[in-house]
Amino acid sequence: MKASVSKSINWSLAIAVITLVLAAIFSIISTAVLSGVSWAIGMLVVLLIVLIGIFFDTIGVASTAANEVPFHAMAAERLTGAKHAIFVTRNADRVASFCNDVIGDISGIISGTASATVVVQLTLQLGHGEGSLFQYIISVVFTSIIAALTVGGKALGKTFAIYFSTGIIFQVGRFLYFVENTFKIKMVGNQTKKKKDNRKSK
Repeated sequence: MKASVSKSINWSLAIAVITLVLAAIFSIISTAVLSGVSWAIGMLVVLLIVLIGIFFDTIGVASTAANEVPFHAMAAERLTGAKHAIFVTRNADRVASFCNDVIGDISGIISGTASATVVVQLTLQLGHGEGSLFQYIISVVFTSIIAALTVGGKALGKTFAIYFSTGIIFQVGRFLYFVENTFKIKMVGNQTKKKKDNRKSK
């Protein structure tokens, strides 16, 4: 029980630190990109941030919906990425936490901040002052559109993730395989060893 609680606390702290770092990176990049650009390009940046949130939310849901069994058959046929897909399904809780909570929430916060910047740019470009009625109306319209796109996109992504979870996670596995071989970051090997050690201890 204590080991489980300690493990959960360590994971929560790790996620908090990762969120802090990623939020700072997202904020710096979005601010740098939005400064000095037109409101139209700014809106494209906001839409890109929203799409990133939807994309990762879809992966997070797919990881929890996917069944591990088909990937074992793929691994037996030595398909690239199959073992990594198994790794994702075995760690579905952490994958979902990272994709849905960390990336998803950061994207939502950053998109809101970025859209506010775009509203100010559009207001000034059209000759209206900050705090004017025009800015208020544009702010409400933009916020409503971004919220609708985010919620609607995630709802569609969840449906897609549930019905095509195997294909989605297999593609994620292939991507992880590419990352592992390119940057020499071991993931599957460590997981397999851990599983074997657990079986021996039993």
